[in-house]
Amino acid sequence: MNRLDGKVAVITGGNSGIGLATAVEFAREGASVVISGRDSKTLESAAKQIGGDVLTVVSDVSRVADIDKLIAAVNKKYGRIDVLFVNAGVAKFAPIETFTEAQFDEMVNINFKGAFFTVQKALPLLKKGASVIFTTSVANEIGMATSAVYAGTKAAVRSLARTLSGELIAKGIRVNAVSPGPIQTPIFGRMGMSAEQASDMAKNIAAQVPLGRIGTSEEVARTAVFLASSDSSFTVGAEIPVDGGLSQL
Repeated sequence: MNRLDGKVAVITGGNSGIGLATAVEFAREGASVVISGRDSKTLESAAKQIGGDVLTVVSDVSRVADIDKLIAAVNKKYGRIDVLFVNAGVAKFAPIETFTEAQFDEMVNINFKGAFFTVQKALPLLKKGASVIFTTSVANEIGMATSAVYAGTKAAVRSLARTLSGELIAKGIRVNAVSPGPIQTPIFGRMGMSAEQASDMAKNIAAQVPLGRIGTSEEVARTAVFLASSDSSFTVGAEIPVDGGLSQL
């Protein structure tokens, strides 16, 4: 028997990287999968990779109206959510003196505001026994230069996971977080750096990881499956690091 048989799993930012890898794993474990993202073409491609009956919804989590659209689509097709993976995020790194207000607003709106309102809007569909999983980051635990805004938003999400754990536990809803370290995902290409700069950054980070390498999206996805399933039935308010030991050693 698969661990997520009969469950409806919604994944924001499910069209690439960690979100897509998790959608594949959720489907493999028997879940009905819903993925959202800002680009219709990558959503279509992701759906083909996941296979089966995947519901795709074009939705920008920085816009509350788009989150409403996502939840309405889920409600229309399934009427409930058993697993909510709040994963959509963006990362940009720059020295504090060069960071613009527009960059600041984009990251806060997607990473924190989007996470908050995704849970708020999904709450009516989250029933007893549901699991909410946030994607945080090792950046919220280490003082990495040029990451002030990104790390700040992820620290806010970590706090949100903890406080909502206390708030929703009475409803029978478990809230946890998975904290990736350096993971090889398309986000490296969206940091505003050249390909060479992104490659150099990845190499420099890998050299600091105790395991000596960049992680894979699939390694994070398998942790998300654990948090989504009854295997983690006694795990609440936790942030599980998947970072090669970077935050621990």
